[in-house]
Amino acid sequence: MSKGTILKVAGPLVVAEHMRDANMFDVVRVSDKRLIGEIIEMHGDKASIQVYEDTSGLGTGEPVESTEEPLSVELGPGLIEGIFDGIQRPLVEIMKKVGNNLPRGVEVPSLSREKKWHFNVTAEIGAYVTSGDELGFVQETDIVRHKIMVPIGVSGKVKSLSEGDYTVEDTVGEIEKDDGTVVPVKLMQKWPVRRGRPYKKKLSPDVPLITGQRVIDALFPIAKGGVAAIPGPFGSGKTVTQHQLAKWAEADIVVYIGCGERGNEMTDVLNEFPELIDPHTGKSLMERTVLIANTSDMPVAAREASIYTGITIAEYYRDMGYSVALMADSTSRWAEAMRAMSGRLEEMPGEEGYPAYLSSRLAEFYERAGIVKLLGSESKVGSITAIGAVSPPGGDMSEPVSQATLRIVKVFWGLSASLAYKRHFPAIDWLTSYSLYSDKLSEWYTNNIGAEWNDYRAEAMKILQEEAQLDEIVRLVGIDALSPKDRLTMEVAKSLREDYLHQNAFHEIDTYSSMKKQYLMLKLMIGYYSEANEALKRDCSLDDILSIPAREQIGRSKYIEEVELSKFDEIDSAIRSQLSALKAKEIF
Repeated sequence: MSKGTILKVAGPLVVAEHMRDANMFDVVRVSDKRLIGEIIEMHGDKASIQVYEDTSGLGTGEPVESTEEPLSVELGPGLIEGIFDGIQRPLVEIMKKVGNNLPRGVEVPSLSREKKWHFNVTAEIGAYVTSGDELGFVQETDIVRHKIMVPIGVSGKVKSLSEGDYTVEDTVGEIEKDDGTVVPVKLMQKWPVRRGRPYKKKLSPDVPLITGQRVIDALFPIAKGGVAAIPGPFGSGKTVTQHQLAKWAEADIVVYIGCGERGNEMTDVLNEFPELIDPHTGKSLMERTVLIANTSDMPVAAREASIYTGITIAEYYRDMGYSVALMADSTSRWAEAMRAMSGRLEEMPGEEGYPAYLSSRLAEFYERAGIVKLLGSESKVGSITAIGAVSPPGGDMSEPVSQATLRIVKVFWGLSASLAYKRHFPAIDWLTSYSLYSDKLSEWYTNNIGAEWNDYRAEAMKILQEEAQLDEIVRLVGIDALSPKDRLTMEVAKSLREDYLHQNAFHEIDTYSSMKKQYLMLKLMIGYYSEANEALKRDCSLDDILSIPAREQIGRSKYIEEVELSKFDEIDSAIRSQLSALKAKEIF
């Protein structure tokens, strides 16, 4: 074990000498307080250490001890419903042990060593297994079946497996490798956070991740295994949008990383998630959620590690064949932590002081998302959908973190401050946002939602873009200068904006819309637009078209409950009959 002494302390950076035998990315214990750190640079026998705790009061000459292990996370039963900090320390357990304030040097194992889990055997004794094969499972929560897999890099015959109640450190079985060595199987395994977990093959995403948010699902969809960014200025609703996606996205597991976020926002998550009922299972949302809480008052270096901790846990559940949704809120704070460390290391700064390797680190993180063919004898598929919030200072999208992110992600949900000021939420700007998955997913929508879905979507986008162009004319000369057809377009665009794209996150019905409901709402609005255009051609008065009684019901359709979707047909028939009556009146 490599031991050295502190030579220099500069905030979260500690330089130690006599560390020649240590390796890059080794975890070290700094001083007698046993602070956790990680070696991020080596010069001869000097090691630069990123310390994940407060370094105040440290002095030169204090001991530094290497554990000779990279920064790793414990993967096993007990992760779900867990609340961890950036380096996977269990915050609830620490609170029970030492109170509300997180002290320095506290050592609590990530996964409970006391709790016993019932292990159910699924593999046969004597069967030949390879990395990723299922040996058995633990029912972690009512919803999550936690599969115990053959550790990566191990293959051979199952020598023994025994059902029963075990802690995560107990041996539940043995695998005899081809060379005759016997590997014990435990419920828990460790994995270094900076190394992605292997898989057979990366696949092309072709199924959407349904979120229940109309502006996302209808206009700018994200695929399962896709990557998206939510950039926006302060107060535009990034965190609420992330919360909505975490709550309602059709994923088996949710990993939520609060990276350098305000404490009150993390508190909202911690209070809300246990109370929320998952619409897909009828159970508490926490029963499929892992929370990583790294608030802005925690040491800056741990913020840098939190992203890697989150993605490694997500990969572990992906390897079980689950669909995982990962929320990173926000990657800008993560980049700021990297900038702080880079400055301490006296590296050559890149644009705006960020390190030159900013874009490669961001790409490294987002590349670990995707839909993949998993290791193992069976043909299984798992996916990670990564959604990162970006907080550009002053809403300036030209800054390095936003630009580097946009080069990588395929979905851009640009939040607009002007929409947020108008109280239009989610404040996703339909004129600047885009999704590069739309064409790939169009076939799925046609086959599963409705043959006309893509036409309705294209028509809605066209109406909204026409409105933006007409807006300029209206500002200059007033709405009365427009032709009846253009005025109708303006009215329908207003309905699309206020009734379809606007969605109240805190309304019990409006907070989530199924794809069926989204389709029927869009069909209603586009159907009214085409029928109204026909009526205009028959010389019907625009005022009469706009004042039909059924039009009011279009606006209220967002509050129709999922069990009462037959009401949409009634509204549709009412619109058609009322507009037909107008046409008939005009003819005679």
